[in-house]
Amino acid sequence: MTQAPKRTARYGTWESPLTPETMTGGSIGMGEVSADGATLLWLESRPEEQGRTVLVRRNADGTIQDLVPAPVNVGSRVHEYGGGAYAASDGRIVFSDKTDNAVWLISADAAPRKIAAVAGCRYADFRFVPGSDSIVCVREDHRGRPATNPEAGIVLLDLTSAVPPETHAGLPLVLGADFYAAPRPSPDGQHLAFLSWNHPDMPWDATQLHVARLLPAALGTIATVAGHDRREAAIQPEWSPSGILHFCTDRSGWWNIHRLRDDGTIEPATALPDGEIGGPLWNFGQRYFAFLPDGSIVAALSRGGRVRAVTLDAGQVGAVDGDGGTIHDLPLPSVQQCPVVTIGPQGAPLLAYIATAADKPPTLVLGTEAVRTSGPERLTPDDISIAQSIVFPTADGEPAYAFYYPPKNARFAAPNAEKPPLIVTIHGGPTSMARPGFSLSVQWWTTRGFAVVDVDYRGSTGYGRSYRRKLDGQWGVADVEDCIAAVAHLVAEGLADPDRVAIRGGSAGGFTALAALVASPIFKAGASLYGIGDLMLLAQETHKFESRYMDRLVGPLPESAAVYAARSPIHRLDRMTAGAIFFQGLDDKVVPPSQAETMVAAMRARGLPVAHYTFEGEGHGFRKATTQRRVLDLELGFYGRLFGFAPPGLAETVAILSDTDISPPPGIRP
Repeated sequence: MTQAPKRTARYGTWESPLTPETMTGGSIGMGEVSADGATLLWLESRPEEQGRTVLVRRNADGTIQDLVPAPVNVGSRVHEYGGGAYAASDGRIVFSDKTDNAVWLISADAAPRKIAAVAGCRYADFRFVPGSDSIVCVREDHRGRPATNPEAGIVLLDLTSAVPPETHAGLPLVLGADFYAAPRPSPDGQHLAFLSWNHPDMPWDATQLHVARLLPAALGTIATVAGHDRREAAIQPEWSPSGILHFCTDRSGWWNIHRLRDDGTIEPATALPDGEIGGPLWNFGQRYFAFLPDGSIVAALSRGGRVRAVTLDAGQVGAVDGDGGTIHDLPLPSVQQCPVVTIGPQGAPLLAYIATAADKPPTLVLGTEAVRTSGPERLTPDDISIAQSIVFPTADGEPAYAFYYPPKNARFAAPNAEKPPLIVTIHGGPTSMARPGFSLSVQWWTTRGFAVVDVDYRGSTGYGRSYRRKLDGQWGVADVEDCIAAVAHLVAEGLADPDRVAIRGGSAGGFTALAALVASPIFKAGASLYGIGDLMLLAQETHKFESRYMDRLVGPLPESAAVYAARSPIHRLDRMTAGAIFFQGLDDKVVPPSQAETMVAAMRARGLPVAHYTFEGEGHGFRKATTQRRVLDLELGFYGRLFGFAPPGLAETVAILSDTDISPPPGIRP
């Protein structure tokens, strides 16, 4: 069949097969995949159900069922970011309801039963204790304490207790550190491994790994086995089937798997010199490796910003990825996290994982069966823009990294002389990373004729501890320099129009976006999604988990107060000529609504183009389909206003709050 000729239209005005409705209709988020024997469990976030998260199970016979009815919303609010919201073992399941922080138990097919519902207590990172009717978990206790300083601890919850749930807060096993994570009982239930850390460290700066005897109602003597000197970030303690404690640590400069010997010494199981098995502990329950029944290991290995699944031979020490041959690629697409191990029909191990291919929506796969996809395939291959890795020099002469997505639409082409408008997108964290798997949020722009670059600036993860630490004291400087350098690189390559560059980001990415808008005139527009405009205000208002994060990123207070002011976009608006649109959830406890309010008021007073939209019932990240649709539509319309073109199909006209005349960039006609 002869393909119809493409229509010629300016970049940004292409008619896309993606509408706000198709972006969210039938779409779900998937995460926290786990296995209980032959059953597979995972969490689904459902925008069409007001962002509710549901615990779902695939039974051994292939049937799939929701395990919690509406309005139960599975999730944890510990550290506000949560994670580790459920655990399953031998047909029993415990989970946390994000709405009221209660802990529930499901036994076999019985209806869920509350076991803990103490006002002021939040729970996460559950594990069943083998040979008992108890679970261990992290508890965040807000009772009688300032909202910004709850007490952290690891507690034991008795699943058979006759104590009313409203008073069943759990038996404390260990208290005293600022934070705890990953309580992991040994296979025989005799020992407990766990992590702790204290301010001002974040868990990717320094953690301590502990082991203690697990007694019926207490812990024995606690031994600290890693992290004594606060120079390594140990994460994900995990016991092998034979009872050997393994964990990831970046003591070599790269996160690698290590194990604890009987004599108390630690030896590497992997020694990757340029890749990582591990990552920043933003959420509880993050998983980078798992054990197969024979003691070998399956893992998620990150190299060059891309994550793939590998296996590690059983019993290997000091394995390398190369001539040693002890690490083997699995023939799987890119993965989101390490695969989990289930029991197949004949009792053989079967891997389950979320595949993150470059050209298909994320898909939950069991063996070779596609169990669930995050949404229908709405684009043809000729519509999909594939991530291209780029490397460019930074201000300190070292390389930085990004993924570039060119405009692509099967039905449209641009005039020969025109360069595409560029969207610079910034990941959150800032200790996080760009992910090059298929994303409708990227294709939303590329199918309309925008180019997108997702920047892994200095400070991002996946490139070793040294690269991650390059943001120390430099937040708002190094990340901004790298965004400017990425734009300069693409402009020099003829891949972007220097007169139509926008920058967008959420949370910490919103701060970088706003800081870039005041730092360089190359950015003509920006979008802040629950982003940060005033660092001092953030230090005063944010939650406990991140309350000392900026000690390393910017500097300790009060002695660094002048640096906080100098880095804050709110105090540098005299240098800003671009416009910005702000989106903010009114229930956000991480970045409070006051951040957007102060920026919008200051920009409006200066007559800069600014728009501001708030959303009831939304927190740090937008979960409702109605919110997500409006944000897509309004942000597109805002760029159209500032760049001088009318994107087709807009459902709502963006409201510019200032009276400034909005003129298109030079050489661009409406």
